[in-house]
Amino acid sequence: MRLPVIVSMGGVNAAGRTSGFQGFHRMVIDLLPESEQQKTLVALAVMMKLVKPEGDAGFLPIADEALNVPLSAGEVAQRYRSQVLAGTLVRRVEPSVFDVDALHWQSPASLRSVSGKADESLKFVLAADQLPTKLPEGWTVEPSHDDGQVRVTVAGNLEVKLDNFRDFPVKAAGQLPSGFEIADLYNSRFQPRGLQMALFGATDALRALGIDWDTVLEHIEPDEVGVYSSSGFGQMGKEAYGGMHQARMKGERVTTKALVMGVNSMPTDFINAYVLANVGIASSSVAACATFLSNLRHAVSDLKAGKVRVAMVGNSEAPIGPELMDGFGTMGALATDTNMMKLYDTDEVDHRRASRPFGDNCGFTIGESCQYFILMDDALAVELGAPCLGAVTDVFVDADGTKKSISAPGPGNHISMAKAVAAASAIVGKASVRDKSFVLAHGSSTPQNRVSESQIFDQVAEAFDIKEWPVVAVKAYLGHTIAPASADQLATALGSFKYGILPGIPTIDAVADDVHQDRLKMGPEHQTTNPDNLEVAILNSKGFGGNNASAVVLSPGRTEAMLNKRYGEAAMTAYRRKRESSLKASENYLSAADRGEYAPIYRFGEDMIDEANIEISETCISIKGFANSISLPTDNPYQDMTD
Repeated sequence: MRLPVIVSMGGVNAAGRTSGFQGFHRMVIDLLPESEQQKTLVALAVMMKLVKPEGDAGFLPIADEALNVPLSAGEVAQRYRSQVLAGTLVRRVEPSVFDVDALHWQSPASLRSVSGKADESLKFVLAADQLPTKLPEGWTVEPSHDDGQVRVTVAGNLEVKLDNFRDFPVKAAGQLPSGFEIADLYNSRFQPRGLQMALFGATDALRALGIDWDTVLEHIEPDEVGVYSSSGFGQMGKEAYGGMHQARMKGERVTTKALVMGVNSMPTDFINAYVLANVGIASSSVAACATFLSNLRHAVSDLKAGKVRVAMVGNSEAPIGPELMDGFGTMGALATDTNMMKLYDTDEVDHRRASRPFGDNCGFTIGESCQYFILMDDALAVELGAPCLGAVTDVFVDADGTKKSISAPGPGNHISMAKAVAAASAIVGKASVRDKSFVLAHGSSTPQNRVSESQIFDQVAEAFDIKEWPVVAVKAYLGHTIAPASADQLATALGSFKYGILPGIPTIDAVADDVHQDRLKMGPEHQTTNPDNLEVAILNSKGFGGNNASAVVLSPGRTEAMLNKRYGEAAMTAYRRKRESSLKASENYLSAADRGEYAPIYRFGEDMIDEANIEISETCISIKGFANSISLPTDNPYQDMTD
């Protein structure tokens, strides 16, 4: 069976860029060596438009025009450290997103005559062309002395909507770094934020691979590429569903692109059309908060079965806005300022600590993210000398069965977690799972989740004789990013494999009393170990409606050991030699990206395939521009069932 190897990753969330482990570095910055801290702070300062590279002279401050002398990297890190840290991770929603203190809305009002008498009519003058097509009940219209005007008499009260502003109860979110605007990097053509992010994430992963995409295509057939991606709620910005839904209420017209741009499969379509020029599999699964793992399951299955040889897997979600947050808030799912003040007995809210997985909490904090991973089958990865970040062996998805409430937990996650741990044990051995595995929890920061998910972990740990199972909850840093939530977990797991750091839950003072933790190890502090002591990560997701998923991820070391056993030392020596050039090219990109050179690939209308450039025979399809042909099915897989 083919092994799906993770060869690259890219994207951006509240912690920063995914490639080069920048986002991971931001989450554990207090444990990094001084040189790594400086590198991370400078790269984020560039991303946040605090400074810009000035050739080889250093960095020039952007906002401080009076200071026209370039700063060294060390000076940038020192000068902007507090600003960079404050402008990343979960924090108060910034006015550039929307004003949580004065959110525009239409408040209902009932107008009556000045006298206030119940039987007195209300009278006003209105432009004739502004009259409703169908007059409301109780309206009488007469010509007015003013040209083009009419006099309207209303029997009783007049119900109207007034432009108004209100205080929004939810004020924290996991936003992309302050000042970072993807739309400024390319001709975004009024595309919604979620699609801009998808292009950025896919591009980041593609360039971090260190192998030219055309080179990859030379080694495979054109349709042996799959893109597995989506957004959970579609694009809700004004350029897409948001604008479409609001248009009539605001007296505006729906744009021609609003519906198309909003479809939740559009991240896949954008990547296929504008980044990869892909003619292979396009797959978009949606499974609430388990959406990434659902997409990953399809990719892993297709790679193992040989249906594709390269898969780009990920999601893009931009849910920070009043519409979706209103919806979650009305459900009581989000942490409001009022509830946080009551729970923590304070008059002030620390929005930096709004998301508190497994601690005393009152709801989750929404976040935005795009995360994309490139996976190859092991043979292709070895042949190309691709980087090895780890491998995904299995993804298990199980529903909850009969439920009283669609949002209530059920047995599905017990099943998926037990399957994942059992599968990992079968591959690497029980001892490795017992002593060298860790869990990336869903950890949504709700009272119900902290109890139900910890109980599952504790019970599974007991069944497999795991005594102190490390648990990581990245939503403390990033918020709940919906579709890419488990992709955030995967990026963190790969960082933990590399550095031996398991991020703590710094937003809590202590684990809540009702959390099951007889066999679990979690808390505010980071956990550190030798990277060799981390071989298996179990990703877990509990999606709304009973979409439970758990995945098995192997470390780079364990993955290479498996490759070595399959291909032998000589082949692996050749692989590592070829990989050196891939890693060097990747490092060149990462250095450029740290200096702000990461504009998304956007091949709008480029190299379009004309029907005249397609040749079809009984056995293959040839398309001009692709190095290889596409083989057509010729074998009968049901030979034993047909004549």
